Amino acid sequence: MESALLRVEDVKVSYGQSQVIPGLSFHAEENEIVAVMGRNGMGKTTLFKALIGILPLRGGSIVVGGKSLGGQEPCERVKEGLAYVPQGRLIFPFLTVEENIQAGLRSRREGVPEEIFGFFPVLKEMRKRRGGNLSGGQQQQLAIARALASHPRVLLLDEPTEGIQPSIIKELAQILKLIRDKKGLTIIVSEQVLSFALDVADRLLVLDRGRAIQESLRSEVDVLTMNRLLSI
Repeated sequence: MESALLRVEDVKVSYGQSQVIPGLSFHAEENEIVAVMGRNGMGKTTLFKALIGILPLRGGSIVVGGKSLGGQEPCERVKEGLAYVPQGRLIFPFLTVEENIQAGLRSRREGVPEEIFGFFPVLKEMRKRRGGNLSGGQQQQLAIARALASHPRVLLLDEPTEGIQPSIIKELAQILKLIRDKKGLTIIVSEQVLSFALDVADRLLVLDRGRAIQESLRSEVDVLTMNRLLSI
């Protein structure tokens, strides 16, 4: 764990007086995909908003590459290597595909790296099309491409399979593993669909009311037990 790229230590997050995450710790290694599992309302999105700095911590620490991100604004965390794809994707519907990706670049002097279009060939074909005219699966790919444009070390994906067809979900898992392998990224994905998590993740972490109740390597996951935990 000392070598972990991302370390979350005893993190506490609240909405007003309501404590959503009472003290969560986990880590992720370089070149690892971790799936954070749990039903709606169990703290997954709250965790991700805290990681990127949208929500303040009430306690604990978030460390990337040995550097604490405490007190940093979201834009500063992006510079430290975090990138965030929120639930619902939130692409810019009236901008073209290319303009959407350019919005994620650290410098407007850069062009869209050809490597990004290599991961998402459909986006290259549609680079002049408005983002709002893409399908849900294509918009999810666009949101990930925009996040990759900032050259992150840690990619945070909140519910990436929401509203996407099963065939596209399979393709998305393959793309994420390809990105991980080629760029050496650490990817943290929040998810409810167990089949997707088993396809994409190296390790699975289950949350219940903001607490980790199960952590398993993918090779050690008992599907029946995991399904029971996700339905409690």
